[in-house]
Amino acid sequence: MKIIRRTKRNFLGAMAATLAGGIAPWRQGMAATRASGIPEFEVEHSRTHWRRRLSARQYRVLRRGATEPPFSSPLLEESRSGTFACAGCGLPLFSSETKFESGTGWPSFWVPLDGAVGTHASTASIPLPNEVHCRRCGGHLGHVFDDGPNPTGLRYCINGAALVFQAT
Repeated sequence: MKIIRRTKRNFLGAMAATLAGGIAPWRQGMAATRASGIPEFEVEHSRTHWRRRLSARQYRVLRRGATEPPFSSPLLEESRSGTFACAGCGLPLFSSETKFESGTGWPSFWVPLDGAVGTHASTASIPLPNEVHCRRCGGHLGHVFDDGPNPTGLRYCINGAALVFQAT
């Protein structure tokens, strides 16, 4: 039986994720860019195509900016050697060598692969850390915090629904 430690960090992280759910504010800005006809990302699809391509949970996370419940992803326990890629477009995002147990309930990494992700300041009504998205398709991945391990001191807290694992 797995024992889940309940800590202040877990509680606060879950509360922030719950309050931040729904449509990510930066997605609204992307809609204006798309209306101009200029593609924002290398991989772009219609809402209908994304809905067909992704599971309901993946769509909510990647395309609507939602956050999955903590401790709900099987990837949280993934410990094999390999790569975590975007569930939307397949771009490799994180190496298993940079994954660590943060105790927060979401897969955590201390650094992404070079050029794989983008970040931007959260514009939510509550203070949140920078949002992290896939560089190629713009899919919402999670958030980056400054309380991670060395050598970066960063914690990329990523929704498991936004990832697929590719074992090596």
